[in-house]
Amino acid sequence: MKNRTDYWQRSTLAELERELDAGGRFVFFEYCISFVVASQRRASRVYFLPAGRKGLARGLAYSLISLLLGWWGVPWGLVYTPLTVLTNLSGGCDITAQVRLHLFAAQDVQPHSLDTRQRPCAEG
Repeated sequence: MKNRTDYWQRSTLAELERELDAGGRFVFFEYCISFVVASQRRASRVYFLPAGRKGLARGLAYSLISLLLGWWGVPWGLVYTPLTVLTNLSGGCDITAQVRLHLFAAQDVQPHSLDTRQRPCAEG
């Protein structure tokens, strides 16, 4: 099996900074799985979305998991499921600023710009 690595993990910091300045963003998606009396709201791995990408296709699988397996927990499955689907349909939870700070702090480099205009994730 071919080793799968995301573009952003293969990029240099300069390439990544250019992508981020152009509007790329780091997001995660959410899913909910319930077992009658217990519900878990979990986050996916972090994805890099290039500028112009909404992330709907990536979030669809996580939404389907929630729609199939999330409703069955009382009461939190009924609360978490719509929240996870809403987050995924709106393009995921944008964590670009946090990832940017982490990546550049690890390299002891200051990022060119820090975009703090992130859409908050659905709280629950």
